[in-house]
Amino acid sequence: MTMKMKSRGVTRMNPVTRWSAALACAFAAFAPAAHAADAALTAQNAWVRWLPNDLPAAGYVTLKNDGDKPVDLVNVTSDDYGMVMLHQTVSNGSTQKMMMVHKATVPAHGTLSIAPGGYHLMLEHAKHKIAPGDTVHVKLQFSDGATLDTPFAVKPPSQQ
Repeated sequence: MTMKMKSRGVTRMNPVTRWSAALACAFAAFAPAAHAADAALTAQNAWVRWLPNDLPAAGYVTLKNDGDKPVDLVNVTSDDYGMVMLHQTVSNGSTQKMMMVHKATVPAHGTLSIAPGGYHLMLEHAKHKIAPGDTVHVKLQFSDGATLDTPFAVKPPSQQ
């Protein structure tokens, strides 16, 4: 049973309660940080379109946000590639061009499709031999601090 004594407008805890509170704070300081957004973000259908001769590969994935707030994809890295960039294909009449972008928003309770013809990941400078049938890992980092280490299936150019 905890007891609080009030004296001159100040609330004081008895020594047992004070010790218990201090112990709880100490354990909380060493507990792993849990981000609600981590559970809200998922990656689905992740794959890479492989190209021969060390040509840049393109990565595709669907990001799902079950959270109440939109979240931006702000950084992409891979231990399998020297460089990964987020690009967007932009149509300008009869032509299309790729533009590097610094973020892409995953809407609250929605999805962001990183797919052919739109947003895509450019994976360059493979650090080892990569071929269809392999799996490469891509780390997706978000504006809320969440990170998804996502396996991407490597497929030949003819397959989607």
